Amino acid sequence: MQHAVVSRDDWLAARRGLLRAEKELTHLCDKVARERLALPWVRIEKDYLFDTPDGPRALADLFDGRSQLLVQHFMFAPGWEEGCPSCSFMADHTDGMNKHLAHHDVTMIAVSRAPLAEIERYRRRMGWQFRWVSSNGSPFNYDFRVSFTPEEVATGHIDYNFGEWRETGEEWPGLSAFYKDEAGDVFHTYSTFGRGVEVMMGTYAMLDLMPKGRNEAEGMDWVRRHDRYA
Repeated sequence: MQHAVVSRDDWLAARRGLLRAEKELTHLCDKVARERLALPWVRIEKDYLFDTPDGPRALADLFDGRSQLLVQHFMFAPGWEEGCPSCSFMADHTDGMNKHLAHHDVTMIAVSRAPLAEIERYRRRMGWQFRWVSSNGSPFNYDFRVSFTPEEVATGHIDYNFGEWRETGEEWPGLSAFYKDEAGDVFHTYSTFGRGVEVMMGTYAMLDLMPKGRNEAEGMDWVRRHDRYA
């Protein structure tokens, strides 16, 4: 892409024009955030059970003494040698955030269908410290529409991102938020899928500031697991 080279005054005029658009976007984001907070909640009725390093735990136990839980639906199915590279890219941002989230009443974890031993092997390889649990044997991933049965995949249509998805596959990424009240009841408050998961990709926010932007030929074609960069 060719760029004009102009005087500082001309650059400032163009930058101020962009600033107006940026402020409009900020105000829109604030509006959407308010609408998100106003969403109704769904009480969790099922007794989901997860395999954790501390033994079997219910969903309510994963809050770790806090009232809010954020789950990364990490694409890692039983038998996979590695977790999804895009989900791994997302997870690379977690440990730094977790120190702050934990002090603001939010517990953040990852959940995958892979058995715990496979999860732990990959987590150690990647050097991550965040908590990562297995939903293997639980309908959790299927109920939250991030995992799909072979029968669903075979139809060529899956119900993902709140509608019919243009692609199929057994695993897809997502984020889900939950709240636990003083009585111990758990509520599902929010989920996002598709490009909504970019909220975890702080690297993209930085790239968007750079002269080359994201510089992608095909979405995320440049991303590698962090121990696989040359």
